[in-house]
Amino acid sequence: MARAFVFPGQGAQAVGMGKELAAAFPAAKHVFQEVDDALEQHLSKLMFGGPEEDLVLTENAQPALMAMSMAIIRVLSGEGNFDLAAAGKYVAGHSLGEYTALTAAGAFQIADAARILKIRGQAMQAAVPVGEGAMAALLGVELDQAQEFAAQGAEGAEGGVCTAGNDNAPGQVVISGDTAAVERALEIAVENGAKRSIMLQVSAPFHCALMSPAAEVMEKELAAARIERPSLPVIANVTAEEASAPEDIRRLLVEQVTSLVRWRECVLYMRDHDVDTVVEIGAGKVLTGLSRRIDRELTGISVQTPDDIEAFAATL
Repeated sequence: MARAFVFPGQGAQAVGMGKELAAAFPAAKHVFQEVDDALEQHLSKLMFGGPEEDLVLTENAQPALMAMSMAIIRVLSGEGNFDLAAAGKYVAGHSLGEYTALTAAGAFQIADAARILKIRGQAMQAAVPVGEGAMAALLGVELDQAQEFAAQGAEGAEGGVCTAGNDNAPGQVVISGDTAAVERALEIAVENGAKRSIMLQVSAPFHCALMSPAAEVMEKELAAARIERPSLPVIANVTAEEASAPEDIRRLLVEQVTSLVRWRECVLYMRDHDVDTVVEIGAGKVLTGLSRRIDRELTGISVQTPDDIEAFAATL
C-alpha cells in the first residue's frame, strides 16, 4: 500500500476549526501559538470562535488552513510515532494546500509558511477590485468543454478574461475571470447541457491572468524565502508532476497563482505511480470526496479530529 498525503485549499475553513485539537493535544496548541506569534495576530482565536466573515477573508483563511493541517501533523509525529517520509510516497495540496504540503514535508518552516500565506492572501485579494472578478463551478462538464465555454464567455464580454481555474474532478471544473465574462460563460454552459452551474461566493477570481499582480508579489516573496528539499516529492498543481528541487518549487509556486489547478491530473499521477490511499490532513473532506470521484478504486481517509488521529495512528 502506498499513501499520498494531501492538504485542503481555501473554502474548507470553518469556525471552530482546531479548537478540539488544541484542547486535546499540547502539540497542536503549540502550532497555533507559533502561527499567532509569526503573524502577530490572534489567528487561533479567530479560528476557534470566529466571526466567520473575518475567518473567510483570504488573508486569514490561507494561514488558518495551513495551521490546522500542521497541528495534526505535529500531533501524529509526537504522539503517533509518525514519519511522513516513511509513511507516504507523495504530498500534494489544492492551491494554498500546496504550501501546507511543502511545510509538512519540511520545505518550509511553519512560521515562514504562515507569513508567506498571509502575504499571498493579501496580494490575491488586492489584485482585483471586489465585484470585478468571479468564479463559477460547472458540473457535468469536462475540462475541454469548460475551456471552450470560458473562451466564448470572454469573447462575449468584449475580450474579458475567462479561463478554467480548477480542474477538480471528472465533471467538475471551476472557471475564473472578469465577472461579465464568467456570467456569460455560465449561460453558454447551461445552454450546452451543463448539469448545474454555480457562481461561487469568493472574494477574488483566483488562478487566472487577473492574478498577475499577485504573482509578481509572490515572485519577490518566494525569491527571499528559505526553501529546503522536501522529504517527499510534491505533486505540483501547475504540472501535475512531481517536484523536489527548491528552485523548481519556487518557480512553480509563482506560476500557480495565475495557472490552472490540475487537481484531477495530480490525483491520477499519484494513482499511476502506485498510490492506492489518499490521506487528507486538515479541515473538511473535500479532497477525500474528489479522490473517490476521480478513481473509485482509491481509498480516501480524512484526518481532522482527535478520533481521526487515533484511528489513523493505529494503521501506521
